[in-house]
Amino acid sequence: MADEITETSQTVAAGQLRAFIERIERLEEEKKTISDDIKDVYAEAKGTGFDTKAIRTIIRLRKKDQAERQEEETILDLYKAALGME
Repeated sequence: MADEITETSQTVAAGQLRAFIERIERLEEEKKTISDDIKDVYAEAKGTGFDTKAIRTIIRLRKKDQAERQEEETILDLYKAALGME
């Protein structure tokens, strides 16, 4: 009886593991598709004459709140001034 319970537990655990792995694989495939779509949009923007490096910087900055952006800009300005870059 105990062996049956252990075997059933292992079967259930293996089934759960398989389900997790299959979900992760599907999500990884979706992530790849989305990544390819993003690359296509950057290529389209570049083809239209936009600077993709600047676009990437803007996107990175928009992810931050205003206070975080201001702090980063203040530190950057301080470092540039210390190096005589302004």
